[in-house]
Amino acid sequence: MVLAIGGTGAVTAAGLTAASPAAALAGPGSNVAGDGYRDNAGRALVEQGKRTFRFDTFGDQAFWGDTLHLHQAIAGAANGGVGPGVSPRTALSVGLKVDSTALPATVKNGIRNGTVNLDDPAVTVTLLKLNAVVGVKGFFDRRGTLNSVGIECALCHSTVDNSFAPGIGNRLDGWANRDLNVGAIVGLSPNLQPVAALLHTDVATVRAVLASWGPGKFDAELLLDGKAFQPDGRSAATLIPPAFGLAGVNLHTSTGWGSVPYWNAFVAVLAMHGQGTFFDPRLDNAAQFPIAAENGFGHLRPPVDLVTPKLPGLHAYQLALSAPRPPKRSFDPVAAARGKTLFNGRAQCSTCHVPPLYTEPGYNLHPGSDIGIDNFHADRSPTHMYRTSPLAGLWTHQTGGFYHDGRFPTVLAVVQHYNATFGLGLTARQENDLVQYLLSI
Repeated sequence: MVLAIGGTGAVTAAGLTAASPAAALAGPGSNVAGDGYRDNAGRALVEQGKRTFRFDTFGDQAFWGDTLHLHQAIAGAANGGVGPGVSPRTALSVGLKVDSTALPATVKNGIRNGTVNLDDPAVTVTLLKLNAVVGVKGFFDRRGTLNSVGIECALCHSTVDNSFAPGIGNRLDGWANRDLNVGAIVGLSPNLQPVAALLHTDVATVRAVLASWGPGKFDAELLLDGKAFQPDGRSAATLIPPAFGLAGVNLHTSTGWGSVPYWNAFVAVLAMHGQGTFFDPRLDNAAQFPIAAENGFGHLRPPVDLVTPKLPGLHAYQLALSAPRPPKRSFDPVAAARGKTLFNGRAQCSTCHVPPLYTEPGYNLHPGSDIGIDNFHADRSPTHMYRTSPLAGLWTHQTGGFYHDGRFPTVLAVVQHYNATFGLGLTARQENDLVQYLLSI
């Protein structure tokens, strides 16, 4: 059965194991010890990709800051911006995370003893100066005034381990930030008229659409097809997926638009609004992608390309992000053992979720009818299909629901859906055993 959960596993707080880049990049039969140049080149590429993933805006501050003026809303009138500003407490409440390793001891002590005012937007500006806000980069003039802001891959595809405080800790690269309320953050922008113009609507409608997304969701297709809502009235936004556990997986995203580097280019240019080359003539289809076709989004070639040179390293880093093992005592090992037998046998899960990839090696796409759901989101994609989601690290992204749009609130609800759809005849205990196994992967 195709368990279209909508994402895969994750990575440890350290980001990589010592051996993983060499093993992944040196190639079959390579002697790592005797192939030092090749090994060092592979490690250098992974390290370059890590920096790109964490800190590169691809020049997108020209959109988020210079055009939408989001930095002004963050700073607030008291700090050279507009409005009340965004305090650290507010930022944390909408899912932004803080990298504790970027905080000086004085700041950490101030947070602990309450002398750092977490209700003051000026502190948010200071955190941006420290490059401590995960996935957000501030740009400052000579006087230290925040004059633009950009976003990075890590904004959506990283979180923290909360080791210092809720929302503050060590980075967990590749984890889906299901706390992040992207719509609420973008909705703060003082100038949403450019977005409204693209969508041929008004700013009030844009703000209403952004407010409908909720935590952990983003609509990467909105500025391609303009479809803000599903036929039943629910938001058309989809869950933010993890960016780990992708080694060996053929297609990326829930509808399999393309490979990992394809989607990296797509996100960097079309979602983050970075300055880079992007080519996909499928977006010329005005019937399916009216906004993309009207604006030539499938044929972008800026004078300076800040994206394409970064794609090899970014790809290498993502492939080096393995799915994390679940914490001890987070699942029932006895039930999980029974569930594994069911997964590979009567429940037929491994027919599509082939271990250890937990998706099909090769072509891994299916129409919605194969998995008992509608084809709305599949039809927003050029594939008109859904990808069989890899399952490793499933335990890391239980917030926000499952499947691409979070339609199933729990893993158990997904199992029950397949039990009914395929007439498996599983008992309640067997359904729970499968859940325990899925949480153990």
